[in-house]
Amino acid sequence: MKLDEYQREAKRFRNPDLTGSVELAVLALGTAGEAGEVADIVKKHIGQGHSLDRQKLIDELGDVLWYVSQLADALGLTLGTVARLNVEKLNARYPQGFQVQRSVER
Repeated sequence: MKLDEYQREAKRFRNPDLTGSVELAVLALGTAGEAGEVADIVKKHIGQGHSLDRQKLIDELGDVLWYVSQLADALGLTLGTVARLNVEKLNARYPQGFQVQRSVER
């Protein structure tokens, strides 16, 4: 599935009662909350000896993707545009690909 197609399909699960700044806040907080759940799964695996629950991690990554896609949509952007702009930013920052030294020098 292509990013923009996903974004359109996922939109039907958005709360139509939320608009404006309230919608932006809910979507941004949802993104942070779901990213926190991803981090917690990895933390428990690395720091607490839990086995890595790949399916739970995949599910949470999907939730992060949903919130990011809908936050982009609320801003009038497609995921494809966000992805393209991000790659352009990374290319400008690391023209030869990631390099530790360039990262340190930033």
